Amino acid sequence: MNTFSIKLSTIEDIRKFVEIITRLDYDVDLSSGRYVVDAKSIMGIFSLDLMNPIQLTAHTENTDSLKEELAKFIVA
Repeated sequence: MNTFSIKLSTIEDIRKFVEIITRLDYDVDLSSGRYVVDAKSIMGIFSLDLMNPIQLTAHTENTDSLKEELAKFIVA
C-alpha cells in the first residue's frame, strides 16, 4: 500500500484523473479528513473537500507507473 498527496483543481482534472484510475486493476482510495471514497467514483470525488490536497492510497506495492501518469496532480 502506498500513499501520496494529490490536488484536483478543475472538473477537467477530475475527469482525467478518473480516466487514468479506472484502467488500474487494483483498488485506489481518496481521503480527505475522515472521509474515504473509491478513486474510481467521480461522484465520490466530488463529495470530498477539493480546496485542499487529498490523500491517495493505492493498494499495490509498485506505484512507479501510476506516479508517472499522475505527475501533474501530485503535490509535495
